[in-house]
Amino acid sequence: MMKKVLVSVVDDDRFFRDSMCRLMRSLGHTVDVFSSAAEFLASPRLPETACLIADIHMPGMTGLELRRSIIDTGLAIPTILVTAFPNDVDRARALEDGVLCYLRKPLDEEHLTRCVREALTLTGSPEEEP
Repeated sequence: MMKKVLVSVVDDDRFFRDSMCRLMRSLGHTVDVFSSAAEFLASPRLPETACLIADIHMPGMTGLELRRSIIDTGLAIPTILVTAFPNDVDRARALEDGVLCYLRKPLDEEHLTRCVREALTLTGSPEEEP
């Protein structure tokens, strides 16, 4: 029997959120989507999130700032940051801060899937129950 783990997607682009929601569901995960970092941080399901996929460039709070805020709360949520505007400075800062993957949009679905699997392995979130 499959155990559904929660993947949270935070992006101000509705098309991207919808696309990620469909992909994660097709992989057997439960998905919550949020249009802003503040909306995600206010979610009662925040502690249940086994993997976070967040855009770097969002109004209000960037994906990097979101990652730092999560760490400051004491949660260890494996994070995948995505961006349509990659740069070496953001990439280096993200990886130094413990971000699992830094991916360029449009995303390579196979690479993203590998990153999500790695995140779930890190959190000890099995994809199947005995």
